[in-house]
Amino acid sequence: MMKIDVGTNDWGPVIALTGRFDAHETQNFREVAEPLTKCNNARITVDLCDVNFVDSSALAELVRLLRQCSEHDIELVLENPSKPVAVILDLTRLTEAFSVDVLNT
Repeated sequence: MMKIDVGTNDWGPVIALTGRFDAHETQNFREVAEPLTKCNNARITVDLCDVNFVDSSALAELVRLLRQCSEHDIELVLENPSKPVAVILDLTRLTEAFSVDVLNT
């Protein structure tokens, strides 16, 4: 089961995910993320540092959110992807589509 927390930083809302992001979690993620695209935010951040697994449905959900953000002129940033997530983003070349921030902690 994935844990979803929503907070804020200086640029807008931050969705922090913990655990496995897979087909069983996409609906929960959508229910949290979608309303944020309708709130005049300039940027939405998805913190992936504590995600230990993503599957194709999770990647599709992130792409769906990216498209929705683009329609509302919102920047979507994937922040601190864990090593397993970073590998998948690289292999699928999604690093070319998303803004990915790796913070030094």
